Amino acid sequence: MQQNPTILLVDDDPELLDLVSGVLERSGMRTLTAQSVVEAEAPIAEARADLMVLDLMMPGEDGLSFCRRLRATSNIPIIMLTAMAEDIDRIVGLEIGADDYLGKPFNPRELVARIKAVLRRRRTEGAPDPATAPRALRFGGFVLLPDQLALRDSTGADIALTSGEFALLLALVERAPRVLSRDTLLDLSRGVNTNPFDRSIDSQISRIRRKIEPDPRQPQFIKTVRNLGYAFSAPVKREGY
Repeated sequence: MQQNPTILLVDDDPELLDLVSGVLERSGMRTLTAQSVVEAEAPIAEARADLMVLDLMMPGEDGLSFCRRLRATSNIPIIMLTAMAEDIDRIVGLEIGADDYLGKPFNPRELVARIKAVLRRRRTEGAPDPATAPRALRFGGFVLLPDQLALRDSTGADIALTSGEFALLLALVERAPRVLSRDTLLDLSRGVNTNPFDRSIDSQISRIRRKIEPDPRQPQFIKTVRNLGYAFSAPVKREGY
């Protein structure tokens, strides 16, 4: 994780922004604040933030709409904040690309822990030796680069993945063709901040399929194994392992 990451806080409540900014800064983070999606556009476009904490309900464009729109062009980590406690709202947020979800009211220390966990998933697992070829996992015209946290298609173009999607895909590809349960995938892709009843694994699998499968309705790469979980079934060529 970066030593002093910059966190963009987007919420229409100025008191909450002041409170959370203080907590994050005392935890060694820099903060930017915005009270609307419009105000958040510039720091996002200028890549001034390492992670965004985004409120769901705001005047004007809401957080869900902004997250959905942003995911077409950016893979900045997003933690969604909301006063809505329904599971369906949490699942929708994760389904459209949020990396994590925290309900209001919340303990600011928990937010700090979640920010660190999400950024940790983005961290490269140590700098590769320059004399050694970077690790790569090749399948079906794609190349997955664990040390660069990147997925590229056959043309070399990057495919935008959230940190959660990347960790989930990497867990499946590295262990192909093993069948992995949802609980195992949660442990591998999210560490300790997991909910054993979290249904977002299914949502994230659906999103990954839409990005890599020729026909997501008849997946060739990520297979559903009824009552057991998921398995990556395509041949995988390992390089640098």
